[in-house]
Amino acid sequence: MELLTSASPSTSDHRVHSAPECSGLPPLPVDRGPLSAYVLARLADRTVAVPGPVTSIDALVDDDLQLALYLCYELHYGALADGGDALEWDPSLLELRAHLESSFESALRARIEVAPDVAVGDLVAALTSRVGGPSVSDFVRDEATVAQLREYLVHRSAYQLKEADPHTWVVPRLRGVPKQRLVRIQAGEYGVDHGTRIHAELFADTMDELGLDQRPNAHLDVLPAVSLAISNLASMLGLHRRWRGAAMGHLALSELTSVEAMERYVAGLDRLHLSSRAQRFFRVHVLADAEHSTLMIELLDALVGAEVELHDHVAFGVGAALAVESAFATRVVAAWRRGASSLRDD
Repeated sequence: MELLTSASPSTSDHRVHSAPECSGLPPLPVDRGPLSAYVLARLADRTVAVPGPVTSIDALVDDDLQLALYLCYELHYGALADGGDALEWDPSLLELRAHLESSFESALRARIEVAPDVAVGDLVAALTSRVGGPSVSDFVRDEATVAQLREYLVHRSAYQLKEADPHTWVVPRLRGVPKQRLVRIQAGEYGVDHGTRIHAELFADTMDELGLDQRPNAHLDVLPAVSLAISNLASMLGLHRRWRGAAMGHLALSELTSVEAMERYVAGLDRLHLSSRAQRFFRVHVLADAEHSTLMIELLDALVGAEVELHDHVAFGVGAALAVESAFATRVVAAWRRGASSLRDD
């Protein structure tokens, strides 16, 4: 192992779980309010009252709502300790999920500027140019400590350990060229085209190299709402056929902006003298996403060319992804600049 002593688990925040001595799924998280308490009770086969309607909250930053929504989605991924296979299509949970999704969508729309009237291939550049605020990748490149890098990995674990899976749900909802291009992009994410490992597994390797528990959902108790929202947005868009255009807009933001961001992360890991195994996830993305960006533009052009009404859906997907990532970066960088942890502490 090439990992240097500067990456020792002892440098990390005490709330971050180190790699476990035994395998298996981690325990379920602690509830954060009536919404997540209800979902957790259903998972434990306990009878509880259905929570009241979701009102007067900002869903993007509400810990209780985002955890409840995350747990509902995890029933489709199969990474919960209590199984939950019988609850995947439970009517009461689906009804609750629909209410949570409606609140989440409203919070996102309140943050998204109206999309400019530009060609779909230019949407990412046009919308990204309107977004200011801090950059996590800039911070990691220039000044992050190993402990802060470990925190970053924990934050992203809810999404990156299932990377590609939410967008794969869109494959049967597309036809022709868009389907073909998406399959080629997803093949890269799963390591098929270049003979690499699944990207989610490479992320798990990075976590393991830095002494972190890489099991799915091992860190739920310390993940704030904005971190869970990153995963929840991808799941929400991927699970609904009506959001197929938005899901492709969401994917486009990642594929068309990833190379530069991943290069900054690589520079940061180099600065911290971290091992090649720790860096492999980021280095693979520099290569893969350069090719994927071309495929993504072809996909969007063909999709909107066949269904022009999906232009606004694509724009919503880009804007929603930007809104979530901006909220995440604002929280994380602000905490790090104060010398504080960006993880939950309650």
